[in-house]
Amino acid sequence: MKPNTQQLSDLTIQVRRDILRMVHAVNSGHPGGSLGCTEFLVTLYQNIMERKEGFDMDGIGEDIFFLSNGHISPVFYSVLARSGYFPISELATFRLLNSRLQGHPTTHEGLPGVRMASGSLGQGLSVALGAAQAKKLNGDKHLVYTLHGDGELQEGQNWEAIMYASAKKVDNLIATVDVNGKQIDGTTDEVLAMGSLRAKFEAFDWDVLEIAEGNNIDAIIAGLTDAKSRTGKGKPVCILLHTEMGNGVDFMMHTHAWHGKAPNNDQLAAALAQNYSADQIDY
Repeated sequence: MKPNTQQLSDLTIQVRRDILRMVHAVNSGHPGGSLGCTEFLVTLYQNIMERKEGFDMDGIGEDIFFLSNGHISPVFYSVLARSGYFPISELATFRLLNSRLQGHPTTHEGLPGVRMASGSLGQGLSVALGAAQAKKLNGDKHLVYTLHGDGELQEGQNWEAIMYASAKKVDNLIATVDVNGKQIDGTTDEVLAMGSLRAKFEAFDWDVLEIAEGNNIDAIIAGLTDAKSRTGKGKPVCILLHTEMGNGVDFMMHTHAWHGKAPNNDQLAAALAQNYSADQIDY
């Protein structure tokens, strides 16, 4: 049985706590974007994706996911652990020497759930296209999901992949863009304004939908369900997911300052106090 909205909300709180504690423990990491995408990744893995027990790199007979903006590894690792891919206790090794949970995900560490190294931005869609086309060649009807940052779209390789996806009718692909309007040096408009992302994707002949409330679980379920219904119709699908960087922690929201900065002891205590659940089980 799929978890209901309350259960997803409770898990979201737990994942937020994981993110905050992981980056605090090593005084390093990227909490802002991780917190902004928590509802999305929790919902994707717990409610939307068709997943098999265990993990293998081939991913045959199941939906698969590629994280392109790999710096939000804290949320990715937490969701993977909480979804049963590896022990939750391993979250305590985040960014430590010889840990499988490096600051940016890598495949040579053999961490279940990680299908590509994504320290360098702008490459995830290209890898996902290969996987999506492999599924088509294998007669596998399952889908490929990706997540990208809006600032990441300033990388040119994305647009080669976006052009290729529509030209080759890769219609078993759902690419989500985290549209929070912020990146490490400021707002995306200040750093390099990109204009209308919807107009750009549509000009490249993608089917585009938007989730205006990207931190609302019900809205995410509705949006992802809509996206799934649009697959198999000759066009790749793009979701523009409007989120708030640092969501769930009041002093981390409405600023880019927490893109790559860890909270101190007092800030951690304040942030955890805002994310409390009677059912939480911290690692």
